[in-house]
Amino acid sequence: MNTSTTAPILPPPLAAPAPPAVHDSGADTAPGVIVIDSCTTLGATLVVRLSGEIDHYSATPLRALLASAADDGYTGLVLDTSRVTFCDSGFLAVLRWWPRRGRRLRLANRSPAVRRLLDVAASGGRPPARTGAPAAAATS
Repeated sequence: MNTSTTAPILPPPLAAPAPPAVHDSGADTAPGVIVIDSCTTLGATLVVRLSGEIDHYSATPLRALLASAADDGYTGLVLDTSRVTFCDSGFLAVLRWWPRRGRRLRLANRSPAVRRLLDVAASGGRPPARTGAPAAAATS
């Protein structure tokens, strides 16, 4: 009597992992990406060139850099924002924090996104009035 056993050529199928549960709140929760292109010093002034998007989450590295600079005695800050493509109140919070305790702030090369944010902030949160010719009234 011959009782040889052979294993099947293909293993039994493995149970497929369950797909991850995704909760869509409808809001974009992905943090923006901010890049500190360069950071140099001129005496007691820190010169930082930024690019990318600045929101509440992505401003964290910038806040940490500036807190460290303030602790090290830097009193001036020049931010080159020419390559900033988006910014919101997270960036405003950074801008409002730095001038405390007599520190100086200068924004150089403001991008359109930065100008728009500053215009809205200066107007008390109301979007600035549009410039241009008013639409002609329709006649009946």
